[in-house]
Order: sequence, then structure tokens, then C-alpha cells
Amino acid sequence: MSDTRISVAVHATDPLSRAGVISHLRHEPSVELVDRATDGSAPAPPGTSTAAAQERVAVMLVDRLDDPAGSELRRLARSTEQRVVLIASELREPELLAVVEYGVRAILWRHQATPQKLLRAVHSAARGEGELPPDLINRLMTQLGRLRLSALDGTPSAAGALVPTLGMAPREVDVVRLIAEGLDTKQISEKLAYSERTVKNVLHALMTRLQLQNRAHAVAYALREGYI
Repeated sequence: MSDTRISVAVHATDPLSRAGVISHLRHEPSVELVDRATDGSAPAPPGTSTAAAQERVAVMLVDRLDDPAGSELRRLARSTEQRVVLIASELREPELLAVVEYGVRAILWRHQATPQKLLRAVHSAARGEGELPPDLINRLMTQLGRLRLSALDGTPSAAGALVPTLGMAPREVDVVRLIAEGLDTKQISEKLAYSERTVKNVLHALMTRLQLQNRAHAVAYALREGYI
């Protein structure tokens, strides 16, 4: 492994889980722990640094990827200064696709997250490489294959197929961004080379899934969550 120390911040949905991950990394010579609690108010556990070192890797531990955890994960993954390692107890199929779309570098199952595997995932993420459990690789490949078939399928059902339960899929972002620019359905369909029916189906699926009232609400959601 490289002699360069990796700045790591640990984020978790509860303080006890965060302290447990920190305890695994505290004595690793290749890691510099950075105090970056998710709520900004929790005291730093012993062994963490409050120095203003550039954060390279964020480790996030969750049980399930619910809405609050999904929002936090998306915020972390969109930072240009860090790469994310996700430790999860479970990931459903749509959530797995969302995690990949967010740009998470490495995923570990919580019950398999030994100190050795965690350290390897941190180093892989710092190098910009991916790290997935074998069963997740198989699930992801199957899901991406289905997504590709859906993209080639012109049926209305394909417009909303295999999109994440949390947040917005890339196709939805494209449509809502153009709505925000003032384009109507016909103009959006021409711009994206979709049929008008597909554009309407994308919007309907998005608004139904996220319980949005209308197009203006969809634009407001996308702006608030940082998609556009």
C-alpha cells in the first residue's frame, strides 16, 4: 500500500455505529481520521483529527438506504473532494442502481465489513477504483442488462422501469432540466429524441414515485436536491 495517508471521515445514522467504524480505522498508519460527524454536533471520538486536511474518502454506514440516508449519501458522493465507501445492511434493486448513479466507489455488506476489508475498500476508493461484493456485482450486471433492454424498448412502461426509489434517474433529470428552461413537452421530445408519450411517462413516473404535485413541484424538488 502507498505511504501516503488517506484522510477519512466516517458518517453513520447513529453515533454508536460511527464510533465502531472509527475504532476499526483509528490505529491504521495509512489513515488519518477527520472529524466530520453528520450532524455537526457530536464530539469527536478519541483518535480523530480536527485538522483541516483535505478529505479524500468518506465512509458511510447505514442499515437501509431510506430517504434521509439517501440524501446524505448523495451529498457526500457529489463532493469533488472525496470518494465514498458505503457500508450497508441491505440494498434493494432500485437502491443499488441509485448508489451506482451517485458515484459511490465501494460497497461493503455490514456483516462482512471486517477491519481488513474496510481498509482495502478505503484504499480502493482513494485510488478511484471500485470495490463490490461478488453477489452485488452479479445483481448489478443483471440490473444494468435489464435497464439496457428497457432503454431500447419503446413501450411506455420502459420510461419508468428500473429507476431508483430515492431521488431522480438521469433520464428524469434531463427532462426536468429542460422543463426548468421553459421547454414544453414537444420541445423536450425533440431535444432528447424521445417521443412525446415517453416524456409524459417519465414525468408521470417521477411525480408518482416522489409524490410531486406538478411540473413546477418537480423543478423545485430537483433544484432543492441539487440535480439541476
